[in-house]
Order: sequence, then C-alpha cells, then structure tokens
Amino acid sequence: MSKLEGVPGTQLPPLLRVARQINVQSDLAPLARTVLKEALGLARAEAGVLWLRREEQHGEWLECAGQALDGEDPGADPGPDQPRLSLDEAGAGHPAARTVHRGGVLHLTGAALDEADHTRLVPGLVTRVVSLLLVPLTNHEGRVVGVLQLVNARGEAGAGPFPVRTRALLEALGGYAGIALNNLMLVQELKDLLDAFVKVFARAIDAKSSHTSAHCERVPLLTELLARAACDDATAFADFQLDEDEWYELRVAAWLHDCGKLAIPDSVLDKATKLHGLHDRIELVAARFSAVRSEVERHYLRDCLESPDREAEHRRRRQEDIDALEADLAFLERINIGGETMAAEDVARVRRIAERPWVDARGETRPLLSDDEVANLCITRGTLTEEERRIINSHMDVTLDMLESLPFPRKLRRVPEYAGGHHERMDGTGFPRGLTREQMSIPARIMAIADVFEALTARERPYKTPLKISEALGIMQRMRDNRHLDPDLYRLFLDAGVWRDYARAALDPEQLDVDDPTPFR
Repeated sequence: MSKLEGVPGTQLPPLLRVARQINVQSDLAPLARTVLKEALGLARAEAGVLWLRREEQHGEWLECAGQALDGEDPGADPGPDQPRLSLDEAGAGHPAARTVHRGGVLHLTGAALDEADHTRLVPGLVTRVVSLLLVPLTNHEGRVVGVLQLVNARGEAGAGPFPVRTRALLEALGGYAGIALNNLMLVQELKDLLDAFVKVFARAIDAKSSHTSAHCERVPLLTELLARAACDDATAFADFQLDEDEWYELRVAAWLHDCGKLAIPDSVLDKATKLHGLHDRIELVAARFSAVRSEVERHYLRDCLESPDREAEHRRRRQEDIDALEADLAFLERINIGGETMAAEDVARVRRIAERPWVDARGETRPLLSDDEVANLCITRGTLTEEERRIINSHMDVTLDMLESLPFPRKLRRVPEYAGGHHERMDGTGFPRGLTREQMSIPARIMAIADVFEALTARERPYKTPLKISEALGIMQRMRDNRHLDPDLYRLFLDAGVWRDYARAALDPEQLDVDDPTPFR
C-alpha cells in the first residue's frame, strides 16, 4: 500500500510537479537546490536545510548541501566551509544525525524539541524554532543518503507543527528525491574515481622516466589553453565550441595521451645518451682509452731504454699521442649526449677513431669502438637509433590498443581518437595511422601542437638544454611550413598568447625571451 493512500487531503499533482522538476536536473548541486526549494514550498516551511551523507574510509558525516528561507532560492553551490555534522557519537545529539540512524521521519515540537541540540538546527536562518520536521532521503536500497530539515510550518495562526498529510507527502518526496540524489552522487563518485585513476596512471607514465617527467601533466595544461582560445576565436574556429561533457572528454584524452609508454622498455624510453643501455657505455669506451694511454706510456719507456739519446723526441711523441687521445675521448663524450643535428665530419671522425686498435685483457687486438657503438654514436639527431625510434613510436599503437579496448561511456567515446592523434602530421606522414589534416578532429590537432611545444621547452630532457620560446617557436614555424602542424591552430597559438600563458605557468623565467610573436607567423 502506498504511503499516500488513505491520508486525508493528500494531493498527487504537487508531488508529480516536483518529480518533473527533479527529473530535469543532471548535476548534484542544482538537484540539491531544487529538492530543498520544492520541499519548502510543499511543506510551507519557514526555512530548511538539505544535508547529504558523505563517507570515507575513516568516518561518515552529513554535509550541508544548501539552506534557505521559504520563497528564496538556496543560492550558489555551498563552499568547502559549509557546516558538517559527524555521524559518530560526537554528532549523535543533532536531530539530522538521529534521523540517519533511525531511518524514519522525525517530527519535533514542544518538549521533544527542547531536548534537541539547538545550537546547529538551522544555522543563521531563523531565531525561534517552534517545530522541526526531519525527512530521510532514502535510495533504492533503503539507505539514508541525505536528510531534509524543515523548520516551522506556516499556518493561519502563525508558525506551528507540520500536519500529518504534509509529513506523508514529504516522506514520499524523500524516497523519490533520495533515489535521484543517490544516482547523481554515484555518478559523481565514479567520475571522481575515474579522474583520480587517470591522473595516477599519467603520473605513473611520467615516473617511468625522469627524462619525460611531468609531460603528462603539462600537455593537458597546454591543450586546455589552446582549446579555450579556439572556443573564443571568431575567425577560423568560429563554429568550434565544447560543452561541459566535451571538455571533460578532452581532458581525459590529454591525461592519457601517452599511456602506451608503459609498454616501452626502459632501455629505450630512458635512453639519455647515445650509448646508454642498462648504463651509459661511454664509461667502457673511456676504459679502453685508458688502456691505450697505458700502451702509449709503455712504448715511451721501451723507446727510452732502446735509444736514451732520443728521449726528448720520445717524450714529445708521447704527449702528442696523449693529447690526441684526450681530444678524441672528449669529442665522443660530447656527441654521446645527442642533439638536434650531427655534422657529417663528426660522423667521419667517429669512424676514424673506431679504427684505432687496442689490446684487450686477453691480449687480443680489437677496434677501439665496436660496430654497435659506432652506429649509436653516429646517430644524427637525438639519442635513438632507427630501430629504437620505431620501438618508441610504437607507444602510439599501444596507446590506441589500450584506449580502444576500454568500454568508454558514450560521452567519452572520442578519447582514443583525441589521444591517439598527437603524432599525426597534417600532410599524412605521421603515425600511427598516417592521418591527414582533413581526417583529424580539431581537438586531436590541438593535442599535436601541445605535445610538440611541451617537448621542445621541457627542462628534463638530458640530450638538450631547454629551448627558449624564440627557439621553440622557430622550430614550430618550420614544422608549420612543412605541413607538420595545423597552420590555423599555430596562428591561434601565437595570436592568443597561448605560448606566453603556458611559459608563465610552467617554464623558467629565462626561457620567456619573446615579447612579440610577429617574426614567427
């Protein structure tokens, strides 16, 4: 039997009207305000408070989600300093806490009201409490998820107790509103969990390599700055807008854009120098140079014994050989760091050094540098060989495989597409799918620019010093000309000052060396 059946004077239309108002709310804060406002109207109460039940590992409490006088809007969303009621013994005296524990409607008047905790009944709303109605908001499992606290029913003779039919009506509303609030609270909790998981996942990617640390945190910042500029643009992107759900979708994609790096071997992802493997093999090369130097010293002593009258000549030759060895080792140590380019004469010098013989611990004569060391030292850009670059580029295939395997809800369906496109090029020569500009969405093209600019200006890359803004914009200008980056977004990146806003937020002050971006257009 319905709670409303048999209650004299009960009217269904007002409750149905309230139900319709509740149904149109999709966010927790507006729903809480609607429930409180409609409850005040149905009960003809002077004032009211809506408490929501919150919990964490170490306790439970009631949090004020809104308070208002009848006829007034509950106002803006409550801030972090709103009243809280503990649900342990410390808060047991408050009627709202008692309602949670009892699970039923609580109507206090007269002596019963006098025994209640008056200090926090309705903070700051009324000065005289004649009656108090507390209605539990229950979910589909019968669990109390909140409490409606209504003060002083208005009647012809002034403030008084709440009538029986009003209590029954509010009890029915409590069940309906409780389910609606519970659903949105669950949605918010799941969203908070997803946010936390995404950010923990991104930080795990950054922690995998100290050389790309914070990359997964900075790219979302850059992505949002450029996306906001696109939303505000009245020219090339006049038709581009993002609603709240689309913003969230873009943020999730930005945080997860490099998740495939978790599958890349550390020896490749963390390759700080050309000879780096499990350790930097330049130390092995230096040990061989030390052995060759010892051989030079031995030859000098042998020659002095055989022809002591030519000792000055032997000493000069020894010093020349040692100077040459030191110069060659310093050269190898320098190019081992890597960089944007390597001159052809440097490649030739590596090959000449490699041909010099040395005698190992077994007495065997071998080349000073192995074929693998020569191949790595002759890398013309960065620290990766072509095979290693192929391996690290495969992180995009892994990213897409990982993200496309996840059952994203409808509002997050484009996360794989946004995240998986940041290494594509506008001319179709990028990876992993070789998409052209026309085949890419605007958010995916935005992420491509964000990824490039962060990488160019990052402070943690061991093979290069962090580029100044002028250097980074010069490189990006050439990338635009070579149809690597979207020209319209690059123009917006400059004109909207995205580069400046990001530099002030994330870069060292000395990197910001540009006032006018006109030369880079």
